[in-house]
Amino acid sequence: MIQFHPIRIGDRARIERYTMPSGIVNCDLSFANMFCWQGVYRSAWAEVDGFLVIRFHIGGGAEIGYMQPVGAGDFTPVVEALADDARALGQRLRLAGLTEEGCTQLRRAYPGVFAFGTDRAAEDYVYAADDLRRLPGRRYQPKRNHLNRFAAAHPDWRYEPLTAAHADECMALERAWRRTHEERTAELCAEQRAMQRAFDHFDALGLIGGCLYADERMVAFTYGSAVGPDTFDTHVEKADPAYVRDGAFTMINKCFAEHLPDRFTQINREEDLGLEGLRQAKLSYHPAFRLRKFTAIRLHDDERACKALWQEAFGDDEAFVDAFLANHYRRRDMLTVQAEGQLAAMLHLVPFESELGRTTYIYGVATAPAFRGRGYASQLMEEAVRRIGERGDDAALLIPSPGREHLRRFYARFGFAGEVPVTFDSTDGFDFGTGDPAADLAMVRRRDPAAPLPGRIGMRPAGRER
Repeated sequence: MIQFHPIRIGDRARIERYTMPSGIVNCDLSFANMFCWQGVYRSAWAEVDGFLVIRFHIGGGAEIGYMQPVGAGDFTPVVEALADDARALGQRLRLAGLTEEGCTQLRRAYPGVFAFGTDRAAEDYVYAADDLRRLPGRRYQPKRNHLNRFAAAHPDWRYEPLTAAHADECMALERAWRRTHEERTAELCAEQRAMQRAFDHFDALGLIGGCLYADERMVAFTYGSAVGPDTFDTHVEKADPAYVRDGAFTMINKCFAEHLPDRFTQINREEDLGLEGLRQAKLSYHPAFRLRKFTAIRLHDDERACKALWQEAFGDDEAFVDAFLANHYRRRDMLTVQAEGQLAAMLHLVPFESELGRTTYIYGVATAPAFRGRGYASQLMEEAVRRIGERGDDAALLIPSPGREHLRRFYARFGFAGEVPVTFDSTDGFDFGTGDPAADLAMVRRRDPAAPLPGRIGMRPAGRER
């Protein structure tokens, strides 16, 4: 196995020797982020054949991920070492934070071996620094209105650079802000711990910040660090809820951008996490671009066969199948039938929440042409219904291919009924439907067969623990 080291404050220079000249302005490669969030992601680093490798726990859970190796040239020669390290931990290789160039290198070196996906919620918003400093033109008029409103409401306002000495005020403001976001308690408590770690090592992390005062109290603050020679990464921005409507966020954003060193021509304001309000706020500042980050998972042989059958049965392109495999697929929830040494049939069980309660979506039911008519799809459906009942789900649903009445009759044999419009909420934009929302009409099987069906079903992603 690779000898990984926990990220310590003294490792900054050695790690930034790779990240700063890399040209990759991904916020996940900020040393301050890696260090401050180590309590969640347990990030660790190693040097392998001239490349920096970062290993972390995905979402703070049990699954291990590796950032795209950072160094000069093609990183793919170190991929096998990462695969061996993952295998020693009982896991498959998962690569994260891949650039488009990194995806190209990986596809070229390992054709067909990896599935690639991207998540809209994880894209970084990168802005021209001068736009945030000046807010020029008609498209920024609403922001200038916010500034005027704040200045009129609080004529005594002032801005000052943030230092570690402001920590107590900042943490008190953060607590007030967090009380208005109780639906995200666990995530925000983790952020609070990361912030405290940042203030404890403010200067050693190279952090730069600013704070806004009005009515003789701190009403907003922000801080971040360099993620490249000309790119600054804003890690945190908070405002007192009582001052938000007056434009406190707009004021701290502009003042901070104005006070950043001129060498920063780009400002990365990080991800929107799939939160609609945050997404609209970030879009309202008109990013120069959104930085896409790709993930890649190394496929097992049966999964490569699944991918091939999927494309044969449904005609979907490789990018679509990869997006499912990389972001939504769970190996334990793929049911298959093997015959004559090959994959004959498959289906997938995808966990959701809906108006029906815990709801499993039966997806990608397919039989290879050479094996049709042998009852393999029936075997899979029987097993699917058994598993769904065994784990106590409230309902299951599927969408038969439009215009194929024989499929409706087939699924009715397993207790599925109805024709209910269904929509899917997927933060990465993956379309679980037919491609035509008007044709997304679900047949439903409820644990309580007597329970009525709603007029419409909205499917929301369930937690990974299922």
